[in-house]
Amino acid sequence: MSLKDPIKQILYLGRGYWTGPGIRPSVFKNFRDTLLCGTEALGAIEFRSENEGRLLFCRCRSKACPSCGYRNTTLWQRDLWCILPEIPYTGINFTMPSVLWPIFQRDRRLLHDLARLGAEVIQRWAMKKYGVRLLVMVIPQTWGGMGNFNPHLHILVSTGGVRESDSTWLPSLEFIGAVLMRMWRYCVVTYLRTAIKMGIVPHQFNGRNLNKDLRIQYEKRWSFFVDHFGSKYHFLKYAGRYVRRPAIAQNRIIKITESDVTYSWKDRREKKQKLRTCTLEEFVALLAEHVPDRYQNSIRYFGLLAPSAQKHTKAALYALLSQTPRPHPPRLCYPESIKRDFGYDPLIDNNGKQMTRVGFRFPARTELN
Repeated sequence: MSLKDPIKQILYLGRGYWTGPGIRPSVFKNFRDTLLCGTEALGAIEFRSENEGRLLFCRCRSKACPSCGYRNTTLWQRDLWCILPEIPYTGINFTMPSVLWPIFQRDRRLLHDLARLGAEVIQRWAMKKYGVRLLVMVIPQTWGGMGNFNPHLHILVSTGGVRESDSTWLPSLEFIGAVLMRMWRYCVVTYLRTAIKMGIVPHQFNGRNLNKDLRIQYEKRWSFFVDHFGSKYHFLKYAGRYVRRPAIAQNRIIKITESDVTYSWKDRREKKQKLRTCTLEEFVALLAEHVPDRYQNSIRYFGLLAPSAQKHTKAALYALLSQTPRPHPPRLCYPESIKRDFGYDPLIDNNGKQMTRVGFRFPARTELN
């Protein structure tokens, strides 16, 4: 079997596993749109030149679609490039013990709150130690190396901040990972204890005493990572690996049959690539776990990057840094994105003539729409 569009192949072969009862609405919508992306089922725009006609099929824009995810990521990087000032940035990864993962897997309301908890930890630490406000962006991620459910946060912050006492820019902050880890651990444990008291999470969870588990985990050292980026180019390149992408990259899928899927994953302990084979049903369930619910953003902005703060602080921030803000770039249409990313113009026919739009073909009826 050809591995062209392997995610689509898997969703088609395993469509019985994500179209039945009990499936989250967001999973059904994203998987259906991904499967229909770039086909007549979503409609098409018709272009024509003197000698040739061509259809450009509409795209799904789904968060589970590899093709649309790549385009959305590049557009997001392009927009953020013009928003961010030219300063160094720091990446901080917040993780948690595996015993807590099922709690957030079961209740996605709790999962949604993790981004705000992580941002609050860093902002409170920066305000207490330096008295500054930071640019903060949080990318919640739910998958581990094997594609398993592993909730953690990639938080990217400015290495400097605006000091509120005298409205000056304080560069080169030193992020102390051990202190941030302890604050993060306290914040998560306290949050879960509150959720237990409110009845959101049962006291006995998966046959375990959750309060006892929290006491044990609070005494342990949680993993954390701190990376430094010299420029926003490295900052955006790093962040682009985690936003609007499927849990498992298509180039990691090695083999697909009507019953099994084989894919590669990186064992970080042994530092080598390994292969894993699972049933089609297991692989579809694995992908479904990482599809966010509707209105759940894959990127969250806080501090000086918060949407409510940008319009009031952007001009002052650039003035403090003696930099000129870049104008917001015009939105690229799909043909322009193809030309930029793949080096050819889809609106030029085989004779080199420019094609013009002549009409629209409405979506065709299929079993999924």
